Amino acid sequence: MITDKNYKEHLKGLQVLEVSGESCANCLTLMPMLFEVVHQRTDITLLHVEASDDTKQFLEEYQIERVPTVLLLDNGKEFARAVGFQPQEIFELWLDAMIEEHLKK
Repeated sequence: MITDKNYKEHLKGLQVLEVSGESCANCLTLMPMLFEVVHQRTDITLLHVEASDDTKQFLEEYQIERVPTVLLLDNGKEFARAVGFQPQEIFELWLDAMIEEHLKK
């Protein structure tokens, strides 16, 4: 479980980090789709952070105001963000474009 005390040690390499809330219907729908998309790839990993009192510092540092929020990170540094539910086809196109753009830099 990722908390304010340990989140920095989990932020390594290219990652899709999904932030959700306990009673968020869109979050519950999004997570299985993200799992499927990310686990078909070898260049990224998936992390999940639950918005709670235990993750306030993380939420502030990454300026998370709404859930679901999906961050693309490279060793903890954000290079792309999507807020709200995204259909799988749209998410895959966005993910491919953002990673390709990031790796060109």
